[in-house]
Formats: sequence, structure tokens, C-alpha cells
Amino acid sequence: MNKNPPAFDFALIFTVIVLTVFGIIIIGSATRININGIEGRFISQILWFVTGIALMLIFAFIDYHKLCRLYIPIYLLNITLLVLVLVMGGEEDNVRRWLFGIQPSEFAKIFMIIYLSKLVDKSGEKINNIGRLFFIIITSAIPFVLIKIQPSLSASLVILAILITELFLGRISGKYIKWALIIIIPIIALFYIDITSNEHRILHTFLTDYQIGRITTAFTGDLSDPRMYQTKNSIWAIGSGQLRGKGLFNGTINQLNYLPYSYNDFIFSVVGEEFGFIGCIGVLLFMFILISRCINAAADAEDNLGTLIAGGVAGMLFFQTFVNVGVATGLLPNTGMALPFFSYGGSSMWANMIAVGMVLNVGKKKKKTIF
Repeated sequence: MNKNPPAFDFALIFTVIVLTVFGIIIIGSATRININGIEGRFISQILWFVTGIALMLIFAFIDYHKLCRLYIPIYLLNITLLVLVLVMGGEEDNVRRWLFGIQPSEFAKIFMIIYLSKLVDKSGEKINNIGRLFFIIITSAIPFVLIKIQPSLSASLVILAILITELFLGRISGKYIKWALIIIIPIIALFYIDITSNEHRILHTFLTDYQIGRITTAFTGDLSDPRMYQTKNSIWAIGSGQLRGKGLFNGTINQLNYLPYSYNDFIFSVVGEEFGFIGCIGVLLFMFILISRCINAAADAEDNLGTLIAGGVAGMLFFQTFVNVGVATGLLPNTGMALPFFSYGGSSMWANMIAVGMVLNVGKKKKKTIF
């Protein structure tokens, strides 16, 4: 029997590097380095990528069992940072998301994957105990609310997606899913009525006027509405790229600055305009490979804890990709969701690299067989 530990998943590492390097190139186009010269965002993203690789390797060698033993201190650290950002974080346009130059909401995703993975694993079959399930939901609701207050609707929704993924992997009973559907379906109906009304009484209880405007305009699909400016130009940019695109630095909508935040929330639109349908499919294909490798690591993990960690990362990456592409193509309201490893941002880059590092660590320890 070969006692050597399994090698790293180099296909996963290669996929991450390809996505990130291509993303840096697209950020260069979005910030028009061909006109303005190499500037801060382009350089910063390269530095975050290099340091992110180091973080990925560090967490690839940290045994996830030892890391998860600290799940309670990690959870408390998470809550502390989210409270601090509300109390003393930098404010811009009535938004508090930054603390000492980082976004705690991005790292909250990783903290919650660790916390929920360990908690669900310890719960075992007791996860279907109503008291235990209530405790899991409440402790997840606290960071959800704190992030929502910043406000950062997109990051709070990722926390919800991670919770659902972990509960599913933890084999939550079908009766709870049934009751959840019984509750959620009428709520969706009420939201539908509220969105189509003029007063939006329900939405006003937990969303800002700006966020409500994004939802209602996306729901009506009225591209003439000024609030649909970004989405409208994003759709035009992707459509104008046709099959092969206009070429790097030749995207007119991007280069003429008609696409705000093209280096972040709408970076997929730049890909569509400059690399066309083929470029979009290429990005989605690599994202599919990335998420598939995470799912593969979850399926082959030596224990349930490893499955929960790798599966949680897969759920997080899938949800963020789905929402970002959905917003860029006009299928979903604009929520400000970054495209993993692609969009500009140091906190997002580091958090995603750490997540991949944990998946690599899980992948090193595979199920034992008689072979």
C-alpha cells in the first residue's frame, strides 16, 4: 500500500490561475491601461493574486481538522469584525464595509464555512433535532443581519447560500424542507404582490429605496428606466460582442466608459464584448471545472467534515457565479456580486484563495480503500 499522501489537485490550481490571470487582463481592459497606462487597480490585483497564491498554499497545508477545532473562536472573531466595521469602519455613500482596508464581509464567508461545517459535523443525526437546527439557523442569522446592515445584500445572501448548502450536506430531514417550502411559497407570493404594488410595504421593512428600485425595475424589465442604465449597457456590451468579440481593448461600450464598475460587478460584460460568446463560454467552462473539482473533493473526502468544507466552498462559488452572470445578462436584479477570481478586489481574492486552499487540503485526505 502506498503510504504517501495524495498529491494536490493540480487541475484545480491550474483552473484558478487561468481564471485569475485572464481576469487581470480583463481588469486591464476595463481600467483602459491601453489609454491611461498601467494604474493602481491593475497593479493591486496582481499583488493580491500573488499574495493570494501564498494564502492558498498556507491553508492547503493546514490540517482542516485542526482548523475546525477553533470553530467557536473563529465564529466570535467573525462577529467581532462585523460589529467593528459598523462602529468604526470607513463610510462611503452611506455604506460601511471596510475595516483597516479589508472587507470583513468577504472573510465572513470563509469563517461561516468553517463554523457551520464543524457544527453540522458535530451535530450528526441530531441536526434534525428542532433545538439544534434552531441554534444553527440563529447563529447564522447574526452575521447575515450584521452584513445586511452595512448594507451588503449580496454578501448576506452568500451567507444564506452557505447555510443552505451545509444543511443539505448535513442530511437535513425532508420534513423540514417540506415545511420550509410551505412557508416560503406564500412569502414569495406576498413579495410578488408587494413588488407589483406602488407602496412596497414589505420590501421597505428590510431594503433601502435604492435596492427596491433595482428589484422593481429588473422585475418590469423596462430598459428605459434610468435605474437600468448599468444592466442595459451590460446587455448591449455582451450582445455586441457576438460570436468572437471585438478583441482586447476594442470594446467600445467598455472603452468609452459606458459601463460603470466594469472591473468589478460587470466584468463578465467586458468579456462578452471583447471576446464574444466564445469568451463567455470559456469563462463559464473554467468556473464549471473549478466548482466540479470542489464537488469532487467533497465526494472523495475521508470524512464528513471534509465533505462539508469542500461542499460549502462549492456552494459559495456556484452561488456567486450564478448571481454575477445573472445580473450581467439582465436575468437578476443588480446586487453587486463579484465574479470569483475575476472581479477586482483584494478581500474577495484572498477569501476565495483561502477557500481553494481548504479544498486542496481536503483533497489530500481521501477515503481509504482496500486498494
